[in-house]
Amino acid sequence: MSSCRGQKLAGGLRAASPFPLCQPAGEPSRGKMRSSCVLLTALVALAAYYVYIPLPGSVSDPWKLMLLDATFRGAQQVSNLIHYLGLSHHLLALNFIIVSFGKKSAWSSAQVKVTDTDFDGVEVRVFEGPPKPEEPLKRSVVYIHGGGWALASAKIRYYDELCTAMAEELNAVIVSIEYRLVPKVYFPEQIHDVVRATKYFLKPEVLQKYMVDPGRICISGDSAGGNLAAALGQQFTQDASLKNKLKLQALIYPVLQALDFNTPSYQQNVNTPILPRYVMVKYWVDYFKGNYDFVQAMIINNHTSLDVEEAAALRARLNWTSLLPASFTKNYKPVVQTTGNARIVQELPQLLDARSAPLIADQAVLQLLPKTYILTCEHDVLRDDGIMYAKRLESAGVEVTLDHFEDGFHGCMIFTSWPTNFSVGIRTRNSYIKWLDQNL
Repeated sequence: MSSCRGQKLAGGLRAASPFPLCQPAGEPSRGKMRSSCVLLTALVALAAYYVYIPLPGSVSDPWKLMLLDATFRGAQQVSNLIHYLGLSHHLLALNFIIVSFGKKSAWSSAQVKVTDTDFDGVEVRVFEGPPKPEEPLKRSVVYIHGGGWALASAKIRYYDELCTAMAEELNAVIVSIEYRLVPKVYFPEQIHDVVRATKYFLKPEVLQKYMVDPGRICISGDSAGGNLAAALGQQFTQDASLKNKLKLQALIYPVLQALDFNTPSYQQNVNTPILPRYVMVKYWVDYFKGNYDFVQAMIINNHTSLDVEEAAALRARLNWTSLLPASFTKNYKPVVQTTGNARIVQELPQLLDARSAPLIADQAVLQLLPKTYILTCEHDVLRDDGIMYAKRLESAGVEVTLDHFEDGFHGCMIFTSWPTNFSVGIRTRNSYIKWLDQNL
């Protein structure tokens, strides 16, 4: 049936309709539906384009990783817009987003007591696992979270869940340090925080309060936290009052140097989530309160070119052509510039400081370190930092376990619960805790 709104006049004529075309009933709604479908299809295609990135077939749960990466990139873009508008520093805005969606209060369970306190002015979250009947004193891990020295928190769900699992499965006391972040403080203040909190914890009266065995303490951390843990371990070897206080160190995909951003893993994983090379270099510049104008030059190793004398003596300590097995070097070639930008190292001498880059420490320092566990992931720009450190430690006579995951990506160990639960996340966490259980 048709509907025409013109009126019939004498002689069979009709008055002109305000709707010149008479349409079948329901046609406008079908048109709107078609438009909606087209719009929805376009939005889905746009979302798929934003989410999709090419990933190696061997990486764990690739589509889930794409979604995680897209979420993080989206948060970064929002924080960059906030920075551009002059409302806040982009790192403060980004961390506000991260913490807002993941902060967890100090909730205790039947098995693990969780408390927030401070050690010598540094905030910590302490997880006290159940004691073993046959062991009156517990073992302990001092844990330092990752996040590029600028992001995350000991109090977000990911690290709370990790430390709770460690406390329960190891029957241990876990001290998770809430060190201050960029841009509120810069290098070396983060190191000062973790050193101060750890020294306080090692006091006999504090260990006694938490019923901790002073001979069974490990320092550990992931990513930038692994960097701080390695720096702390080295610093303790040079302090007579703290020497031999740590039984173990366990470093999870640690960042250990800023002299060569063209190791095979940096070249292989240049755009791999969730830590592309460009982002890692920016974290370094932020850590030192440097100039973003240096980033592109650093990416091509202009800061450690052959004419930069300050870097010359340190190159052998991270010469990956000799420190990495052929299975990792593959067909990649070193990137060594003949001439570069000496101004970068002059303005950022911290780049050559072993406190920021533990991989370049003297052999005499390395040989004093305790038994070490290093976890590395194939799809991670920092893979070779960990492998080279393992090789240097072994050469110095330190017992090292290198635990490499072929399907792992940077940050995977904290992603163990829905909706960011990855197979490799669960396996890396289990392997890490198993090593601690067997060695601590």
